[in-house]
Amino acid sequence: MLYDIVIIGGGPAAVAAGVYAARKKAKTLLVAESFGGQSIVSADIHNWIGERTISGIALAEKLEDHIRRYKDDVDIWADRVESVTRSGSEGLFSITTKARKSAETRTVIVCSGSSRKRLSIPGEDRLDGKGVAFCSICDAPLFSGKDVVVIGGGNAGLEAVIDLHPYAKKIHLLNRGTALKGDAVTQEKIKTFPNIEFIFNATPIEIMGDTFVSGIRYTDGATGEEKKLDVQGVFIEIGSVPNSGLVKNIVTTDAIGRIVVDPRTMRSSTVGIWAAGDVTDCLYQQNNIAVGDAVRALLNAHAYLHSGQ
Repeated sequence: MLYDIVIIGGGPAAVAAGVYAARKKAKTLLVAESFGGQSIVSADIHNWIGERTISGIALAEKLEDHIRRYKDDVDIWADRVESVTRSGSEGLFSITTKARKSAETRTVIVCSGSSRKRLSIPGEDRLDGKGVAFCSICDAPLFSGKDVVVIGGGNAGLEAVIDLHPYAKKIHLLNRGTALKGDAVTQEKIKTFPNIEFIFNATPIEIMGDTFVSGIRYTDGATGEEKKLDVQGVFIEIGSVPNSGLVKNIVTTDAIGRIVVDPRTMRSSTVGIWAAGDVTDCLYQQNNIAVGDAVRALLNAHAYLHSGQ
């Protein structure tokens, strides 16, 4: 079957694009292994507009319910797109999924998000969402009055400290290197916080806890000694990897693999392909921003489809 639009992803951006595509009566396919995106692991989201508080699971359910209400206009495959290529037909694209399904489309909107870099140490996966967090903006209020660790000395780690500063009782910033790598201005700002402790040359080796985080063990690189911190939260802020591999051969990406887009239209370097959300090189990785960018992408794609260009 030939589609007008194929949307890749199941997070807020993809669902927003899908809802708008349905309302435009475009023949649409949405391909997602699951709904919710990275926020599904968040126990309590406070910055999703229109909801004073919502869990990641509840948000995922709302997103899925919303898009499935348009079943007459949007086909949904519970699958993962593994590649997007130019079709043999001029101006079309072919998608291939993990389950070896395929489809042709006139346009593609990539909302595949990104994957957080992980430490790959004991306790990280088991306690994910139970004190282990990857989004300080989302989860900082949950740690009011608690002791926390932020892992990472780049801009992501420093910004996490700023987000946590009004809430946490104590913030321990663990950095593998001997110096911070984030912006100098931000470094100077967080050094004025009375509730922060810097721990350099530290390599995390285990996140501890039974049903919730209770501490972290790390190795002191200077002495080789293993040390422990009693904390109730661990924020892992060592960066993320955009899920752009499926289009890397047909669009321009930046040095870290993010799809380069025109911020006015969200169109990639390839005519017929748009992108929105964490997979792009746009500033700020937030659900609300991703939704707006996805709507912008869809409206531009729809205009393209009806322009004859």
